[in-house]
Amino acid sequence: MAFDIGQLPRRTFLRGVAGVSAAAAGLVLPGMASAADEPRIYRCAEWGARPPAEPLTTLDHPADRVLIHHIACPNSTDYSLAHAFQVARDDQADHMDNNGWSDTGQHFTVTRGGYRLEGRHGSLDALRSGTKIVRAAHCPGQNDNAIGIENEGTYTEVEPPEAQWESLVVFVAHVCRQYGIPAEEINGHRDYYNTDCPGDKLYARLPELRSRVAQELTG
Repeated sequence: MAFDIGQLPRRTFLRGVAGVSAAAAGLVLPGMASAADEPRIYRCAEWGARPPAEPLTTLDHPADRVLIHHIACPNSTDYSLAHAFQVARDDQADHMDNNGWSDTGQHFTVTRGGYRLEGRHGSLDALRSGTKIVRAAHCPGQNDNAIGIENEGTYTEVEPPEAQWESLVVFVAHVCRQYGIPAEEINGHRDYYNTDCPGDKLYARLPELRSRVAQELTG
């Protein structure tokens, strides 16, 4: 069964014997989580995504990094699922209509209410495989290898709400487990591009995010 953040604020991942042995040895093995362990992620079809403007490319290799972004949109106090779906639709429209991209630029989005949504079509299936990544448009030079995760809001002067932060921790840990990405490969957009993204406040919490994810992977 998959859980929303509203049902369970912090997901504890269950592992089989192989997973426990790997964790005890300090190893991160790709594709280790089962469907029952996957946090709730809403597919493109569920939030009403437009079809891509042109065919997307799925690459036959796993991701090796996670990049954290913020959308730089208003810090809404509407934490509902309906609002989360609208955020995803607005983001896709901006990327396709204003940026001229084929689809949403990032692979996934985490909203201020803690909902996790697929961004670019095919990203969830690729994540589940643990061996593929959809070519994205979230950061030049990183689109073929880094999973881009957008966070609703603007975090230059304020920190993300707790529901969003806890959901992000759970989700990034899941991504790292699926692809075998070590926690030290969790970085911010600004680490690879001249940008303020993901905002000073969220960027300052990335060491904490790496620490929390490392605990999830080995604890």
